[in-house]
Amino acid sequence: MGGANAAVRQRIAAPTALPNAEIPVYGSLDFPTVIDDPGPPNGLTLDGSIERLVRENLYLKAAAFELPQAEADVLTASLRANPIFYADSQLIPYGQYSRARPGGQTQYDVNISYPLDVSRKRQARTTVAQRAKRVLEQQYRDAVRLQIDNLYTVYVDVLAARATLRYSEASVEGLDKILVPVRRKFELGGSNKPDYLRVTVLRETAENGRLDAETQLRKAKRSLANLLNIPPDQAESLDLQSPLRDTAPPAPPEETLIQNALASRPDLIAYRLGVLRAEADVTLAKRNRYQDVYVLMQPYTFQDNTPNGLKSATSWALGVTVPIPIYNRNQGNIMRAELNVGQTHTQLAGQIRQVITDVELADREYRVTRDAAERFSTILAPLAREILETAQRRYTLGEDSLIIFLYARNEYVSIVKQNLDTIIRHRRAMLDLNTAVGQRILP
Repeated sequence: MGGANAAVRQRIAAPTALPNAEIPVYGSLDFPTVIDDPGPPNGLTLDGSIERLVRENLYLKAAAFELPQAEADVLTASLRANPIFYADSQLIPYGQYSRARPGGQTQYDVNISYPLDVSRKRQARTTVAQRAKRVLEQQYRDAVRLQIDNLYTVYVDVLAARATLRYSEASVEGLDKILVPVRRKFELGGSNKPDYLRVTVLRETAENGRLDAETQLRKAKRSLANLLNIPPDQAESLDLQSPLRDTAPPAPPEETLIQNALASRPDLIAYRLGVLRAEADVTLAKRNRYQDVYVLMQPYTFQDNTPNGLKSATSWALGVTVPIPIYNRNQGNIMRAELNVGQTHTQLAGQIRQVITDVELADREYRVTRDAAERFSTILAPLAREILETAQRRYTLGEDSLIIFLYARNEYVSIVKQNLDTIIRHRRAMLDLNTAVGQRILP
């Protein structure tokens, strides 16, 4: 939608995409007692968040003003040109007419010129404005789609930060259970000091990670509250009711997703409507070749014959003014509008390709992360847990040293982190697929 459509295209700009929050880079994680707590029953669901976003988000509220403005543009385009009223007086003497100084009668005229839109420019202007309004409606829908994508980002940020905090707390609790007997043994002289210090350092590092996770959770809640237009003092009291893990059936095949996207993505629909708008611009430019024809009606003309001692006379007149399109037939604007149609078709083809690419990439990320999350939950996590329990049992029985046990625990912590990262990545991929398709495919 370039050229003449540029002003329309830029009236509702895309909202700025929000970056993903990061999981704390230090500290350790452990599986909590409840692996995936969905939150309190009265917590804010994703559906409830979307509903509030569409209703309360300040960016969308501001963008929505463009729609009644477009309706006003339609009204303006449909208005007819005003008639012209004109009154004059002619042959007014310097002094006075007489038989010795004769002159034409003083004349008083009342004229009304009415413009006739013989080329139907008004209808063409109205069509252009109506099609521009339809483009704006789809642009607003696309702004909603992208703002919902931002909501997906911060909503998952909160879920991820909440899960990270719970995993961090579980890690601190697990290290406390290790530290207590090591400290007791050290105080009784049965353990060397380096072992005690190693566990203490790990425990304090885990505590730092827990504190950082709390900070990340507060920041994520503040971002979510800002997006939903919730007062800052209520941000920390936000509780979400949604699982982090994928519990939904698999998404439809890629071909189905692409067809759905091509049929429903509002940005693509806006480009298709932009083609119709560009074609309407061509029609308007061609009709602007001919200016209005003015019909002149002079219902009253008064000729003053009193200076000659005669009776005054009244009359009427009728005329027409027709501009002759010899030099200017709007050739430049017609050419520009026709080129704009070709440009818009090219942009539409590029947007179709972009939509297909978006869906393909989002679907690939979704299926890769889904398989990875499944592999972690069914294979890697149970194996890591078994390895840790075996190492802990051998350390308790005195068969292995504390260093070997802590080394096994570090490997376990690495698996836990990768597991949580994969779950979060897959949750984002689910919602990114919704954005790419332009429909709510996954919950």
